[in-house]
Amino acid sequence: MSDARPIGVFDSGIGGLTVVREIMALLPNESIVYFGDTARVPYGTKSPEVVRSFAIQDTRFLMKHGVKMVVAACHTASSVALDDLKAAFPVPVHGVIEPGVRAALKATRNNTIGVIGTRATILTGTYERKLAALRKNVRVESRACPLFVPLVEEGWLDGDITRGTAAVYLDPLKEKGIDTLILGCTHYPLLKRVIGDFFGNGICLIDSAEETARAIRETLQSNGMESPARSDPELLFFVSDIPAHFREVGGQCLGRPLGSVHQVNLELDELSRSRNHET
Repeated sequence: MSDARPIGVFDSGIGGLTVVREIMALLPNESIVYFGDTARVPYGTKSPEVVRSFAIQDTRFLMKHGVKMVVAACHTASSVALDDLKAAFPVPVHGVIEPGVRAALKATRNNTIGVIGTRATILTGTYERKLAALRKNVRVESRACPLFVPLVEEGWLDGDITRGTAAVYLDPLKEKGIDTLILGCTHYPLLKRVIGDFFGNGICLIDSAEETARAIRETLQSNGMESPARSDPELLFFVSDIPAHFREVGGQCLGRPLGSVHQVNLELDELSRSRNHET
């Protein structure tokens, strides 16, 4: 069995391309449809109710493109909306939290794990609950790093400002003696070098993008949904605002040109859907 339909991936902006990059590396035959909600980035400053609404709209858009699976490549959406998405849509839905949790528990040597993420992700306590559910004696130290997302969206992946911001956010975690750090936002792997340099060799950085790609492969294999071998899988990129900037910075994320990036208006899309439903 095989399934040539694309995988759908959404995020609030550019960060989800870290997941796309890992999917492309691990599953090179898979076509991908990506939506970055750049008009409403970041999700991490929004209320849970608003994030759920955005996540449902994003997934509806991807479903219009006939995807066989949806990946919520956004930790904020994964922490507050994943169950809603699984209940509302007839395809497998993957988040980015549980794969990172499992990897962190395998990696830690002193049972002291750090988590960095957006304010919304950290406030939910999702990582603490999931880590504690799998290992009772684990100690979790969490820290919100809200400025990391706009730095990445601007393409400021290194430099004095980025390194100074990282030092302010990460120093309290360093003092707590963590040996493993979950990068709890898909934007954060793009700052791996800066974060790794700050902590030095004693830290294991958990990139949820890598772990999520492995979980996606497992789901596709176990359900006979892998794409047949081909030389030209399709990659489609959509954003809700400023496609030129997304193309420029996104190319840095993927390490290759993105090609065409299409702008869409989800509000108009939802209005049209509502009108069609009424008729």
